[in-house]
This record gives sequence, C-alpha cells and structure tokens, in this order.
Amino acid sequence: MKTDKEMFINVSAGGTRIAVTENQKLVELHIERADYERMVGNIYKGKVQNVIPGMQAAFIDIGYESNAFLPFSEIGSPENLSNLSFDDDDDEIPSKNKNTTKRNFNPEKDLSKGDDILVQVIKEPFSGKGPRVTTEVSIPGSLMVLVPNGNYIGISRKISDKYEKRRLRRTVKDFKPENFGLIVRTIAQGKEVSILEADFNRVWSKWKELDQKIKKKKAPATVFRDFTTSDQVIRDLFTPQVKRLIVDDKALYKRFSTYIKDVSPEQLKNLELMKGKGTIFNQDKIEEQIEKSLKRKVWMKSGAHIVIEHTEAMVVIDVNSGRYIGKKDHESNSLKINLESAREIARQLRLRDIGGLIVIDFIDLQDNANRKKVYNELRSTLLKDRAKVSLTEFSNFGLLEMTRQRIGLNLLHTVSVECPTCNGLGRIESHETTLTRLENWLKRFRVKAKDKRLRITLNPEMVDYINETKSKVISGFMWENWMLIEIQKDPHLPPHKFNVYSKKRREDVTDEV
Repeated sequence: MKTDKEMFINVSAGGTRIAVTENQKLVELHIERADYERMVGNIYKGKVQNVIPGMQAAFIDIGYESNAFLPFSEIGSPENLSNLSFDDDDDEIPSKNKNTTKRNFNPEKDLSKGDDILVQVIKEPFSGKGPRVTTEVSIPGSLMVLVPNGNYIGISRKISDKYEKRRLRRTVKDFKPENFGLIVRTIAQGKEVSILEADFNRVWSKWKELDQKIKKKKAPATVFRDFTTSDQVIRDLFTPQVKRLIVDDKALYKRFSTYIKDVSPEQLKNLELMKGKGTIFNQDKIEEQIEKSLKRKVWMKSGAHIVIEHTEAMVVIDVNSGRYIGKKDHESNSLKINLESAREIARQLRLRDIGGLIVIDFIDLQDNANRKKVYNELRSTLLKDRAKVSLTEFSNFGLLEMTRQRIGLNLLHTVSVECPTCNGLGRIESHETTLTRLENWLKRFRVKAKDKRLRITLNPEMVDYINETKSKVISGFMWENWMLIEIQKDPHLPPHKFNVYSKKRREDVTDEV
C-alpha cells in the first residue's frame, strides 16, 4: 500500500507545531514552545563537577540549572556508527583500522574534577534530571554530518544502491579534511556534486566558528546551537517521500524556501503557503486527532480500546476488548483485537513520542503461534519509527516488554503541566477523607489555641454533603469541644480544600496546624 505522506506547520503565539500525516492519519507531532529552548544537539564547553566510578558516570556543569549526566559509555562510544556503511559492498560496523572504535578509557586517570570537557546533549532534561550528554560531538548539516576526532566516511545504510554509495564516497573524499569523519545522510542520495560540496562548506564554517568559541570562551559556555525544532524537522523529515509541506506563516515559508533551494531544489514544488481563512490543522482533522492523542483511552475501529498510563518508571499499556463483539471463538477474537492494537500502539508511541520502558498487556492468548503473530505485527509496524526500539517476546505472564529511545519530552509533558489540585495523581480526596482531615485539624487546633469561634470555608459540594449527611456529627463535635463553628460556601475552593478563619483574631488560621 502506497503511503501518502504530508507535513503541516502551524505558527501561533504559543509556539510552532509540526504535524506529519500518513494517509491522512496523524503519526508524528513536534512542538516548539515559545518559552522553551530545545537542548538536544547543542554543544557545550563544560566543566567536570564530579566523577563517580561507582555510577560509571560523571556530572558536568554546562551552565544549566542541573548538572549534565555523562555516562562513561558515552565517552568515545562507536554506537552512533551502527547505522552506517563503511564499504560499498559491506554493511559491517568498521574495524579497528578505521579509527572509529572506542578507545581505552580510565575515568580516574582521564577525567578529574575541574577539567574542561566538550560535550553534546543527546537527551533533554526531564523530571528534575539534568540533560544527558556525550563526548562524541558532531556538527549536523542537511546532507552530511561532520565528526571531529574521527577519520572515516560513513554512508547511511538506507542507501542500498552500491553504485550510489561508491559515487558519494568518491565525491566526499575529495573535500573531507584529514582527521575528521564525514557521515553522508540518506537525503544526499542522487544529489549533484555542487550541492554536496556547498553543504559541506556550511558545516565546515560552523566547525571553525565552534572551534574559535572553544578557544576563547571560559567554561561553562555554549559553543554551538543546533537548529530550532521546526528547522530540524525539515532537515530530518522533509524527504522526497513527503508529497506536500504546508506552512501558515509567511516568514517561515520564506526561510524554508531558501533552505530547500540550497539543499533539494527539486522539492521546492512541494512547499506551499496556506492562503485563505480557517486554520491549517483543520485539514485531515489534525486538531481533532491531537486532542485524542492526549487522552488515556484510545478507541479503535473494531470497538476495542487501549489505555496508556504514564508512571515515574515506565509506561503501561493495557489492551481491552471494549465494545467489540466477535463472531468467532474467544482465541480468534482476541487475536484480531491484539493485531489491531499492535498497529495502534506503534502509531501512538510514535505520535506521543513515548520513550523509556514500556510494558504492554495484550489480551491473553493460549496459542504460542498467535502470540508470535502479535509480536511480529508490532515489530514490523515499529520499523516506520525513527527512534531506536527494542522489544522482547511475551513473558510467562503474557506481558510484552519493550524500550523506545527517549530524546526529548513526550507529547503529554510538552503540552500539559501537573494538576495543582491532584498533584499528578489524577484523583482527589473523597468527601469523607476531607471531612476526616478537617476534624483532625480542629482537634489539633483546639489543643494549641484558645479560639472557640471559627468560620470554616468549603466548596459548595462539600457543604451540601455535610448538611445532608453529617450535620449531627458537626453539632456533636461542637458540644464536645465547646466550639462555635460556622460553615460557609466558597465556589472558588477545590472540593478537597478548606480555609479556617478565627473570629476572635479576625485572621485566617488555616496554616497554624
């Protein structure tokens, strides 16, 4: 089946939103908030704050509010080379003689507190943790990536034509500097020599500017900033497979036009500026699809649904039959739901940009062959995902575990903040619990203070609950403690909150106990 891929970019006062659709179905959403500066890709001249061999990591001051986290595995790691080909006929990871393997590293000898160190952010800060960094810095261009302290030419494995690989390698070899690595990206396929060389010159000038900043600036300092989110998405996602790129902002349209003319002039015809009334995200019902992507429960065509729960340690996904009524036996019905769910889960992970550990509870299947079908369906659908994904087969408990590369904040944390009422629980106290807490507060206050005349302000729902079911309890409490309590409604108070006012002192005393 042919994939009809389109991109829509909406610019507003709140930031820039980039939506990617496949066959009119939303599959990716990138958000660049006006008040948030993306860090991934930025390079810093940092200062080592602490080296902890027991954690196999160091903490680096890069000028951010929290120290950056540098695992020893990210020092001289060749992992980023796994998606590259170093020979026209052979896709193996390079051997030692290509100067790309991890060097011997002794943290106690090679890394000391107070040392200056050059690092690049590979994961955004999240949940109180600082950004994750690597010493394997690279300067990204549109068609190629420059890697200091390397000496190789790597070609994207997604370029399968060995003759094209050979042409690109020979072309790049003519201008590759000594002791620098060059990675040729997939989008470079078929590009003319002049366009390839122009892109290299842009990347090389960035490196020279960066090199001067390293020499002149005192750590901690920013020495290189990567593209904005919208520019990064165009650089990485606007491939020949994208049929249309529609923008609703004239300034952004002009910037993209200039960029595309330099890098992929043949794709300029696919860039459009939205004209007329209405909003760009009304097309393909994108706005409606975004709203659905923020909900816990995702309904599918069959009537079944999945529930996505975020916890501190992992994301848990539960598959339910919901309103689905199958016409076959239980095993066949369960298999059908699980296969549909596997496709939807892969889409939701990509759309919501969920990373880290993910545990999926599919509907139980007795036949191992059927479990294998579900596993294979999920794995094959995940091949469309640009993020690195690893998954295991079903455990003895019928659960499927997987991990997905986490780079930035997921969609939920990007567009929402913690609820000040429930503090992230998603639930608030019951009326009974609030009443118990209020009674305990009054008992503690009675011991500490001599005030006997109090006015208690509560949410109207709570006041009605007390009047209807607990009025005798309140009267009894006043008699027992020789207190006169007046209850007042305040619609602005949350249902589980209360304020206490002392009539004697004429002041709020809620925080006294």
